[in-house]
Amino acid sequence: MSSTAGLVVAAGSGKRFGGYLPKAFVPLAGEPMFLWPLRAMEAELGRSILVVPAGYIEDARQICRHAGLRKVSDVVAGGHERSHSVFNGLCALQDDRPEIVAIHDGARPLLTPELIHRCISQARAHGAVVAAIPCTDTLKRTDAAGRILETPDRRQFWRAQTPQTFEYELIRQAYECGQQEGWESTDDASLVEALGHPVHVTEGDPHNIKVTTPADLLYAELLLSGGQQSFRIGHGFDVHPLVEGRPLILGGVSLDFKRGLVGHSDADVLFHAVSDALLGAIAAGDIGQHFPDTDPQYRNANSATLAQQVAEMLRQAGFEIVNVDATVVCEAPRLAPHIEQMRDNIARALGVRTEAVSVKATTTEGLGYTGRGEGIAAHAVAMVRAQRPA
Repeated sequence: MSSTAGLVVAAGSGKRFGGYLPKAFVPLAGEPMFLWPLRAMEAELGRSILVVPAGYIEDARQICRHAGLRKVSDVVAGGHERSHSVFNGLCALQDDRPEIVAIHDGARPLLTPELIHRCISQARAHGAVVAAIPCTDTLKRTDAAGRILETPDRRQFWRAQTPQTFEYELIRQAYECGQQEGWESTDDASLVEALGHPVHVTEGDPHNIKVTTPADLLYAELLLSGGQQSFRIGHGFDVHPLVEGRPLILGGVSLDFKRGLVGHSDADVLFHAVSDALLGAIAAGDIGQHFPDTDPQYRNANSATLAQQVAEMLRQAGFEIVNVDATVVCEAPRLAPHIEQMRDNIARALGVRTEAVSVKATTTEGLGYTGRGEGIAAHAVAMVRAQRPA
């Protein structure tokens, strides 16, 4: 087993995916996506290297340690392009070079030990192998105007996946030559092909999907759960009075306003309502129970930090956050210019995509305590998904 190594490439920004986290760090079934292929590699390979964005190396190391992964020998920084990230990972293996290396995209979380074993066996036999799925759709080749020129024989076409698995010296040589020649490549195998070395295909796995969009993430979660998922919904409400001499903080945004909200913490009613909704979804009480106003350590506490702790409680209990929808009720100040920042702050605290957080603002048309400007209220609804039967 010491003659084999895995390389999980998780350095992409995931701009098309949305949110503030790199795509491979987005939770899948309650855990960062990159953990899933690393776990599959633990069963079949001697060691593995993880490649992440430069600013996330220590975070990734802590996540791997917390997950109990014993064979992740190093976490290294990626580059601007995927090819640069792969090359950095290959260089991290050079002091103790394996015979065979399996290169896998961190955005393909449903890797199985069986597929790794098949790829390793075929790479030993042929030197270079790609997991791939036969094309089942009819193919058409067109010109620039969209006119069909021919209908190729689909039996000759395969949809490439990862892992792409090679003799280490071969793929290292391919990448070094690629750098020198400035070759453009969309995958690892094309660089080996450019050397003139044959590359074989081995049957991939139809479940080994690449997560590119939020819809792909939902599909991956459905596959992991075997189609059985348990959802819960929670509601949160909070209100604080407005007074002179206090800062006004809503959704983690400090607002320029003549009055602020009274509270033991920073009195951020928006974060409080969101936290209560999450706790309510798992029947875990409210923030008053977990962060009582009788405890000095929570005096002037940052409510975003408290929400982070609430999100971690959910994950420890076997749940993950699906989405949050919140409404702030106040006459003033005007919140519209700050809504997007509030969404980002809440998403960051909860460890979810910004697209999973909705924040709205409304008034009561001058009615009641909010209408008279005596206080600000917030409502929130949250949906969570259980990762085990609830």
